[in-house]
Parts: sequence; C-alpha cells; structure tokens
Amino acid sequence: MAEQRNVTLAVTGAGGTRIARFVLEALVNDDRVGQVDLIVSATGRQLIAHETGLDGVGEAVELLLGGPANKVVAWDPDDLAGGPTSGSYPSWGMLVVPCALGVVGRIAQGTSNTLIERAADVTLKERRPLVLCVRDTPFSLIHLRNMTQVTEAGATVYPMIPTFYNAPQSVDHIYEEFTARLLGFIGLPQSDYYTYSGTKTPAHRDRIER
Repeated sequence: MAEQRNVTLAVTGAGGTRIARFVLEALVNDDRVGQVDLIVSATGRQLIAHETGLDGVGEAVELLLGGPANKVVAWDPDDLAGGPTSGSYPSWGMLVVPCALGVVGRIAQGTSNTLIERAADVTLKERRPLVLCVRDTPFSLIHLRNMTQVTEAGATVYPMIPTFYNAPQSVDHIYEEFTARLLGFIGLPQSDYYTYSGTKTPAHRDRIER
C-alpha cells in the first residue's frame, strides 16, 4: 500500500458547512488517508450550528460527524503554536471547505490571524497543494484580485459549484458529487460518481436507485 497522506481540512465561516461533513467523512473512510488535521474557525462553528440545528457545543469533529473519529486530530483555530504552523509538520496539503472570501484575502496578504491562515501560509511556502473551496457570490473586484493572487502563489480556487448534468435527485446527491470530484482532483479518485460518456450521450444518472 502507498504511504498514507496526512490532510489538513479547515472549515471557515461561509455557508455550505454540510459539504465539509461529507468531505471529512470521505477522508476518514479513505484508506489512503492516515490522518486528518481538522481546524474549524469560530465563525465556522457558528455556521455548522446554524445549518445543522445543533447548539454548537462540543468538539468540532463531533459537530460534523456526530461522534469522534480516530483519524481526526482537532486543532484550536487560535492555537498559533499548533502542529500545522510548522513546515516540518507532516502534511500532504490543505483543503478549506468552505472558504470565506475574507480568509482568501488574508491568505493572499500573508496575514495569519488564526491557525487556518497560518497553516495555509505554511502550505504555500512548502509548495504543497492548497485548495480553497469558495462559496460566496457574486465576486467583487477585491475578491477576484485576491483569488488571482493566491492562484499565482500556488493555491487552487475550487468554487463550491454543483454539477447538474448528473441529474441529482436530492441535495445530498449534490454534496456527494462535489465531494467525489474534489477528492478526485487532489489525487484520491472515487469510484462512485457520475462520469460523462460522450458528447452525443444525453445526461443520465449512473446511480438511478440512489
């Protein structure tokens, strides 16, 4: 078996935190992932509570998964001495799901107010993959310039845009498809997702009964 990856997953204060749950669950269940370093911002925790109806009390991993997970190491976003602050800390790279555009701006400027921004800064300086799943819309010129700047620095801006040609039958189908495509993008291909089969083939679902 190939060496397992350590992946950093950050959740910030933008809508769509349920997708973060799907991504975290997929990483935990993937044998190619050895550890997930989870960082949830204070505003991210508020959004999780708002979108799930929970009270926001408890460990971040329990808010997202409903219970603890052996693979997950949760970090305090205010801990600027935590492991992910150092380039020597073992990490394949970092996903920010969802990524608020204010966070993009701070990463673009190299401003590390929290562990999330510091971990992103370290990811860039170590030339590791950094994927920012932005959700806000529309974009102002400031947003566009910040996204251009982080892209030039080596990050990937990966907007949380759903696919529709797979004819999703529920919101969860949209979350599942986005998660599968995101993991495939970072080199963890998933087998259970829609694949377009030709330019003249009508859009269809491979998982009709799901």
